[in-house]
Amino acid sequence: MPFIYRNLILSPHDGEDRLPALVAGQLGVPHAALRDLRILRKGIDARRKPRIKVIYTVSFSLVDDAPLLARLAHEPDLEWQPEPVPALFPPVRSPQRIVIVGSGPAGLFAALRLAEYGLTATLIERGQPVEQRSLDVQTFWKTGLLDPESNVQFGEGGAGTFSDGKLTCRSKDPLGAWVLEQMAGFGAPPEIRYLAKPHIGTDRLRTVVSAMRRHLLEKGFAIRFGCRLTDIVTARGAVSSIVVNDGEELPCDLLVLASGHSARDTYEMLERRNVPLERKAFAMGLRVEHPQALIDRIQYGGPRHPSLPAADYAVTWNNTATGRSAYSFCMCPGGVVIGGASEEGGVVTNGMSGQMRDTPFANSALVVNVAPDDFGGPDPLAGVRFQRHWEHQAFLAGGGGYHAPASNLMGFMGLPGKGRLSSSYRPGIVEADLDTVLPRFITQTLREGINEFGRKLRGFVTAEAVLVGIESRTSAPVRIPRTEHYESVGLAGLYPVGEGAGYAGGIMSSAIDGIRIADTIAARLKG
Repeated sequence: MPFIYRNLILSPHDGEDRLPALVAGQLGVPHAALRDLRILRKGIDARRKPRIKVIYTVSFSLVDDAPLLARLAHEPDLEWQPEPVPALFPPVRSPQRIVIVGSGPAGLFAALRLAEYGLTATLIERGQPVEQRSLDVQTFWKTGLLDPESNVQFGEGGAGTFSDGKLTCRSKDPLGAWVLEQMAGFGAPPEIRYLAKPHIGTDRLRTVVSAMRRHLLEKGFAIRFGCRLTDIVTARGAVSSIVVNDGEELPCDLLVLASGHSARDTYEMLERRNVPLERKAFAMGLRVEHPQALIDRIQYGGPRHPSLPAADYAVTWNNTATGRSAYSFCMCPGGVVIGGASEEGGVVTNGMSGQMRDTPFANSALVVNVAPDDFGGPDPLAGVRFQRHWEHQAFLAGGGGYHAPASNLMGFMGLPGKGRLSSSYRPGIVEADLDTVLPRFITQTLREGINEFGRKLRGFVTAEAVLVGIESRTSAPVRIPRTEHYESVGLAGLYPVGEGAGYAGGIMSSAIDGIRIADTIAARLKG
């Protein structure tokens, strides 16, 4: 695929089968001369509503390259690119015993990458396989009966398994393409390779995760569920073994710690073991839920064309006087609001959508930045206590049973015209004063931010919208400091990785972090 051509424009009414003729016509080459045309990127430009554009980047080759090569300097959207060189993974053999803690994206992709080098590891997961975990989560949503070890936060696939399955990443790290190829190879929709905003959906992601498990088992990995890390044994300043479930000791030379942002008992264990930890900023707020048709009209300037995806949005507002920001986070078009608790007596909300994004609801977190100085204590786990306190306040305001406190958006804003209180949240909602479930600086900043969001998105502030609380697990409130070689600064052989280590946020960045750890370990064992 030597040529890349950008900024090809179709309308929502056009089929993608028009792309070859469009490329040939704009470049003035015979249609029959095009070979191997492939979509590299597809995005939506809705800036000039309602004239929506679908923008493509494609790759192709020609029978005779010479005519286009001569035009490269005069065609800014045309680029010549040599065939990519496949990644090479020289086999590595080592007696070193590797244990990976956690089967979220960081742990899974660390394992997949190690397998490319011919290495194996023991992968332990405190929760259950995704099939059983899905049943446990459904039980919680239907009945309010929480399993603290198998829930939205804990279990195979990590917290992202019950989300939108977004595969976006702010960085342009080339490892992102490897992640997408692996996902597609294990059953994700093939278009994730080129969509500007790729996502899998929680329903499809579960099948991808189980396919990854089968692959790792075939490669010789040992995978143990219901296996919680409870201690680390050291010798001469390095990891020598680990203890699981408070009793069983497993030999371990290299420990990849991908435990996720909600494994609070793991943070507590690390603190007891004098592993350096530090406070980290995060964000907290509420979920807002609108009718999806309303968001479509706001973003597309009218009813959504069947070929267009359910519309999303991203908004942010900064208060320069206070240094606070309000912004949307983890927006789920065509999704539902869900209960994401992992501890008794605390309410946590999250958003989730399937591959088709076909529910009548759109939801997003609206959150405010929380700094370490807000935690109320100088110790590394002060942020964990801060989260727990407000999650418990939300539990009390919801009346127990993990019902969530909620308010109509107009009521929260102190505006007339308060509408009906309804939400897709499971197990259920209870009308409450949301100023009792979050610090004042958060609710005040949210009100100021929502005012601005309403100016940017006409119709956003409406009686049709509901706020549900609280959104508290946006990222870890703790960071585990590590060296430039990804090893803990205080314990040799410990490799903190992903969201729980404080170095990633979301599926893609967590997976990339896991890959980097695996590459580092392979290089160490080879050298």
